[in-house]
Amino acid sequence: MSKSLIIRDGRIIDPSRKLDGVGDLIINDGKLGVTAETAYVLDATGMVVCPGFIDLHCHLRQPGFEEKETIATGSQAAARGGFTTVCCMPNTDPPLDSRAEIDYIKQVAAAEAAVRVMPIGCISKGRKGEKLSEMAELAEAGVIGFSDDGAPVSDSSLMLKAMQYSLSFGLPVMEHCEDTSATADGVVREGFYSTKLGLRGVPSYSEEICLARDLLILRSIPAKYHASHLSSRRSVELIREGKKRGLQVTAETAPHYLCFDDSELERFDTCLRINPPIGEPDDRSALIEALKDGTIDCIASDHAPHAAHEKQVEFEYAPPGAIGLETTFSVIMTHLVKPGHLSLTDALSLITHRPAKIIGIRAGTLGTGEAADLTLFDPDEEWTVETGCFHSKSKNSPWLGKTLTGKVKHTVLDGKVLTASLESSQVGG
Repeated sequence: MSKSLIIRDGRIIDPSRKLDGVGDLIINDGKLGVTAETAYVLDATGMVVCPGFIDLHCHLRQPGFEEKETIATGSQAAARGGFTTVCCMPNTDPPLDSRAEIDYIKQVAAAEAAVRVMPIGCISKGRKGEKLSEMAELAEAGVIGFSDDGAPVSDSSLMLKAMQYSLSFGLPVMEHCEDTSATADGVVREGFYSTKLGLRGVPSYSEEICLARDLLILRSIPAKYHASHLSSRRSVELIREGKKRGLQVTAETAPHYLCFDDSELERFDTCLRINPPIGEPDDRSALIEALKDGTIDCIASDHAPHAAHEKQVEFEYAPPGAIGLETTFSVIMTHLVKPGHLSLTDALSLITHRPAKIIGIRAGTLGTGEAADLTLFDPDEEWTVETGCFHSKSKNSPWLGKTLTGKVKHTVLDGKVLTASLESSQVGG
């Protein structure tokens, strides 16, 4: 008889079922069960046990940019950060705009990934914003949404068609909100610090114009629309209005917009070169309020690896993006839970059942019979971010040298403990 796994004496939190209490979880054949005759035991005393984290927005860089990240290394970083499911963006080379590319991602993931990898397909062919991709083919191949991330869909008629086609599949259109004519060659948020530091500014309306246009289109089409990595106060207002009108709109923000504002740019840290750029203090406050009242539905890592030499240049020449899979949870704990902006349960909902609902997958819950995808963490442990902490192939983190609160201890996928062997001192039979 194969042994089950019992996770014993942990504080079990399941936001999807409003559950919070100390107890045991029993895992049989990769599923959450109710009984076990013989079992390995993992002592979770002092830890929180919750559904495995879900990330709607990460860049695994494969195919085409394997010097930055691969499906193997990125998924290892995800497991280290407590994520059991990650959704990879299609701005690869070649882009994920056909069944062949999606099949490739799924085959590599099946052979090499440490966690579940769910691909997002392109909205347009080659992400060029000119012609629709074969959306039906991509849906059949198993994508969980459509995006040209890294580039917006600038053509309004093309966005209209994308929303119309997406209705047939019930999958969200996930927009990178940017008016590139407004962005021009800017590298930071336009304002006091862009002027002080002599860096070319990007007005916040670059994001807001694109979002406003999409929401106007959405008024006439009952499609699912998801706004990626929102960064501005006015974007929050637009999403709030859209939801009040009953539109099927959801939104995410990313940890760097909740942790930093543009005053940090005085460090000229190229890891803070982000697109869209980090905003002003009132943007950060508005995003936090939007998470509290449900206007923004989830937090995604926007994990964007770059090789060291690419970031070791003058600020304006660095590519935008920062890694985040291994720090997202701890940033949430440090900057949202610890200051009292969100309860622990509400914070966990932003990276468990709420992102699962957006993409329509059965995950993010601890119900009996569900897949045993779990994250175990110490909510109080402090740790300092150093390059040696990362399983990611790249190290471009804006949190290097900073002390964060909350540490993932174990990640469990289908009942298998990924981050500790069953022979460790914490597991016995």
